[in-house]
Amino acid sequence: MKLSQVALQLYTLRDHCQTAADLAATLKRIRAMGYRAVELAGVGPIPAAELDNILAGEGLLCCATHEPAKELLNHPAAVVERLQKLRCQYTAYPFPQDVDFTCADAVRQLARSLDAAGAMLHAAGIQLCYHNHAIELARHGKSTILETIYAETNPENLQAELDTYWVQYGGANPAAWCEKLLGRLPLLHLKDYAFGLNNQPVMAEVGSGNIDFATVIAAAEKSGCKWFIVEQDVCPGDPFASVKQSFDYLQAHLVS
Repeated sequence: MKLSQVALQLYTLRDHCQTAADLAATLKRIRAMGYRAVELAGVGPIPAAELDNILAGEGLLCCATHEPAKELLNHPAAVVERLQKLRCQYTAYPFPQDVDFTCADAVRQLARSLDAAGAMLHAAGIQLCYHNHAIELARHGKSTILETIYAETNPENLQAELDTYWVQYGGANPAAWCEKLLGRLPLLHLKDYAFGLNNQPVMAEVGSGNIDFATVIAAAEKSGCKWFIVEQDVCPGDPFASVKQSFDYLQAHLVS
């Protein structure tokens, strides 16, 4: 993993990204930390062309986005137009909204919908990925829901944005999942898994929890990962301090 491949998911700093002025100030701080790219999610209603100008002005790339689930499935052409304005190749389906995961037919229908939308995006040079949470690690028979989603879609149409914390939370092995997604893993969310004294799991800065990131990143690289994206949905204090801590750990211990 090269330093130039380390990005930040802006959802972590969402409270500081709701206006154009606040976003520009936030991006300036991110770039000063050493980040060179961001993933757009949780940002306020700023037009794509203006977002692109703000990013360019602060010397940052848009490596990927999260788009609303219904927009991706029902209006993929609009997603293509937005990502072209952002000069961005990757987008992710963020959450299985309104999908009954207790029903195997509903899972297969979701896979068909993702495949169809992904085919339209792929034809325009944009790659659709699936961002998992823990719920996809539930099983239907011998397979997990996540395995079913990937088995029933064309790799050209749907690839992965694997989230290390949620895989661990779901009782699976993040490194093993990176290996399983050989050739299908352009995006990886780096989020550590710690455990609090209240006997509950905690989202943590990279390097401060229990995930073996050296093994995870090595496996992801073998599977062709392009972007290693720091994300922390919930931070213990100042989120800027948390994302700097994660970047500094990656720079000191895991970049080549």
